[in-house]
Amino acid sequence: MSTPEIRVEGLHKSFGDNHVLRGIDLEIGQGEVVCVIGPSGSGKSTLLRCVNLLEEPQQGTIVVGGTELTDPDVDIDAVRRRIGMVFQQFNLFPHLDVTENLTLPQRRVLGRDKAAAEKVAAENLARVGLADKAHAYPSSLSGGQQQRVAIARSLAMGPEVMLFDEPTSALDPELVGDVLAVMRGLAEEGMTMMVVTHEMTFAREVADRVVFMDGGVIVEQGTPEEVIGNPKNERTRHFLSRVLDPAMAEVDDVPGKTAE
Repeated sequence: MSTPEIRVEGLHKSFGDNHVLRGIDLEIGQGEVVCVIGPSGSGKSTLLRCVNLLEEPQQGTIVVGGTELTDPDVDIDAVRRRIGMVFQQFNLFPHLDVTENLTLPQRRVLGRDKAAAEKVAAENLARVGLADKAHAYPSSLSGGQQQRVAIARSLAMGPEVMLFDEPTSALDPELVGDVLAVMRGLAEEGMTMMVVTHEMTFAREVADRVVFMDGGVIVEQGTPEEVIGNPKNERTRHFLSRVLDPAMAEVDDVPGKTAE
């Protein structure tokens, strides 16, 4: 692996009595794309949110770009400027047009003047294929277009790392492809990316490494060919059989159902 851009060691996170992360160890190299897969409740999104301390772990170490986020004296705002985050929901300001949604954080957080911020906004809207929507309002955009605006907003901050928390899960199926195409382009540019996703085709084609989580631990990790194509662990095989061919799910797998 190349020099680690993200390093997680011995990470534990609980919500009350619910022990969500149980000693996670993970490294992501510079320019590496890692897709994190697993069933709902496995701890995937919690792990992602811990990487920029949106969730604070009870135990463990997180290092991003050589800076330890879990150091009590860390300037977390300075570190977060280097980490882009894209959520399931788009979180755009409805009363601002697309350009204003991109320039506001640049001006407030990075201190750029209006002209410089608008130039960066235009460059990144073009990057996600939405140069013609610069003055549109979010309500006039499809869900896929809004998510691409959200990606452009993160990119306008000049991040070294991009975190994606199931960025296509709130989209209609026909809108997923455009968002994944933008993410594929970022991967080709060499952006370090950690992606929580259920899109197995994207993980298979774009990821350098796939991490399968279940029950708050990393069960298996490796290349897409290893983890998706030829999983070694029975938990991984069971999960993939349901995701890749949901029509074949057993009756016993359906909550509240019993076989006749």
